[in-house]
Amino acid sequence: MNNPLKFSVLDLVPRFGESTFEEALLHAVDLAQHAEAWGYRRYWAAEHHDLEHLSCASPEILLSHIGARTERIRLGSGAVLLPHYSPLKVAENFRMLAALYPGRIDLGIGRAPGGSAHTSMALSGNFLGHVADLPHRIRALTELLEDRYRYEDVPVAAKPVPVTEPVMWMLGTNTKSAGYAAEFGTGYVFGQFMSDTDGAEVLRSYREGFQPSARLREPHTMVAVSIVCAETEERAGELAAEASGFGQRPLPSDRLDTGAAAPEQSSASTRIGQAEFYGSADRDKGGSRSRDPIYNGDPAGKSKQGSPDTAASRTPGPSQLIVGTPASVHLRLRNMAEQYECDEFLIVTPVSDYAARLASYRLLVESI
Repeated sequence: MNNPLKFSVLDLVPRFGESTFEEALLHAVDLAQHAEAWGYRRYWAAEHHDLEHLSCASPEILLSHIGARTERIRLGSGAVLLPHYSPLKVAENFRMLAALYPGRIDLGIGRAPGGSAHTSMALSGNFLGHVADLPHRIRALTELLEDRYRYEDVPVAAKPVPVTEPVMWMLGTNTKSAGYAAEFGTGYVFGQFMSDTDGAEVLRSYREGFQPSARLREPHTMVAVSIVCAETEERAGELAAEASGFGQRPLPSDRLDTGAAAPEQSSASTRIGQAEFYGSADRDKGGSRSRDPIYNGDPAGKSKQGSPDTAASRTPGPSQLIVGTPASVHLRLRNMAEQYECDEFLIVTPVSDYAARLASYRLLVESI
């Protein structure tokens, strides 16, 4: 593959040690500004709820703030957790962003709870019931963004109506989420960094099933990967050791997928708590289960103790971490791009030292 690699940022907006949530949000703004200056295509913010080490519960508010402090970089959600929300309100929020920042807004949606079982139930009630209803919610959202939604046969519009609509993406780690993206004609992001699923097969199923829509005529894919890049292999390895606190494992040079599936659970609360980050509590039969790629340790030395629902209490999942110098990381990404036939990489860097995290993003694009 001779085409240049395309890179975007996925920010979990992490908080480490004794740092404050305010500091984590200031870092998010600074990262977006640097990403724009370095030529990254997009900055996406993740959504999580009541998690000690992740700071963004409302991507749309953070994106609005960042939009006023940047000029060109596309801004998106990675992802709005649609089972929690009214499609009308989501459409209104992102049309508002699209009106404020024309041609710059991506609306990424996901199926995960984004927090513990009790937090999810407090946020939106019957989360699993909402997940089961997800196809109807996605359909309603797409109809609202196309000004053809009707409630009880009465037209309902999401306003303001921007000149350029937000671009919709579905995020996931299995063929079910890929199927939704294909059916409704949205872009698709495969979350490789928290999955042991065959990503090439998932992306192939999306492309083969893709149905053109008013928003997207051809399939468009991204792969979300976890990367630690440094000037030397030794320094990258040191930073990667810290990244194990996120439940990450270094990716061997001769493999793209490792790890074993976690055991299935039966209770509703456990199913919510173990739902995959971009996926759903209802799993494809015979499929593997992915864990949330959230903080799972405390390299900075401070963690919240005593709660079974905190991120720090969870065991590492099968996530993959790509570690190395710019040259070695680029080689792996080119191999992955050929295997997955993807258009772009969405990059998360799970490093506690902010300067080192920023340097990792800089080194990755400086050597293109």
